[in-house]
Amino acid sequence: MRSFASDNNSSVHPEVMEALVRANEGQVISYGDDAFTEEATKLVKEQFERPCEALFVFNGTGSNTMALQMMTRPYHIIFCADTAHISVDECGAPTKATGCFMRTIPTPDGKLTPELLKPYMINFGVEHHSQPGAIYISQCSELGTVYTPEEVRALCVFAHHYGMKVHMDGARISNAAAALGLSLDDVSGACGVDTLTLGGTKNGLMGAECVVVFDPELMKEARYARKQACQLASKMRYIACQFTAFLSNDLWLRCAKHANAMAKKLEEALKQLPDVHFTQKMESNQLFLTMPREKEDALLKKYFFYFWNESTNEIRLVTSWDTTEQDIDEFMDYLKAL
Repeated sequence: MRSFASDNNSSVHPEVMEALVRANEGQVISYGDDAFTEEATKLVKEQFERPCEALFVFNGTGSNTMALQMMTRPYHIIFCADTAHISVDECGAPTKATGCFMRTIPTPDGKLTPELLKPYMINFGVEHHSQPGAIYISQCSELGTVYTPEEVRALCVFAHHYGMKVHMDGARISNAAAALGLSLDDVSGACGVDTLTLGGTKNGLMGAECVVVFDPELMKEARYARKQACQLASKMRYIACQFTAFLSNDLWLRCAKHANAMAKKLEEALKQLPDVHFTQKMESNQLFLTMPREKEDALLKKYFFYFWNESTNEIRLVTSWDTTEQDIDEFMDYLKAL
């Protein structure tokens, strides 16, 4: 069964598999003191035009938890969109790890703005109230929308003005950068974020993320936070080598561009059907739409995808690096035949 449920369902890119095979030779020092990790760390840092720390981790939940734990105390508030991954899909892991109150803010498109946050900038210094501590954003957002550099910069200026930190969950940052025609740094570090999850799992890697720390103060304890978040791999070379492949020969960009292009092809085909209605602007590799429920139920017999909002029959379709034009043509043929 081919899937449009998530880019997590995609296979591992052959170039990443080759890197894993190359890393699987002989013995090396554990916990990152090896040449594979050294090379990958160098390549990550070269992506950003500013000093940073690059720490490889297992997964997205762990990377978000680690970053937020570094920048907050248990009496802080973490602000996020009401669709945010840390609020909806991480089983309370960031809340448990940080002890912080998650203040979710309704948004029309999954993106936070200073205007949406401004009403919550209250009770500073009042000991009866949790204190504003951090802002969490996703690039791309959970609704597939993309923050422009100007939007991220405005949020960072706003956060820093109030003494808060900003963490960017970049699980799909490659898709955002590809969509905007910019570098990974242009849409993150250059905008002033304090920490970034440089995502790889959703874009061709077997299972690897990287927490990039830009704030010099946070760098001091980043390694301890990784260990305490259970994200320090003993056989680090197998995570690190994936990023070497990812950042060599523009693999990250090639994969993201393809995923975005397949989403565009699918969108154009779906727009030809009169009973399909899009609920979000398609800006990356995710499509949000509705169609008659009987068609959605019939589609589920052949294709796997998620309902985003059961009450409105809204579904999400996601393309990935290994989605083919044939996948889309067959999907559309099946849909048209219903």
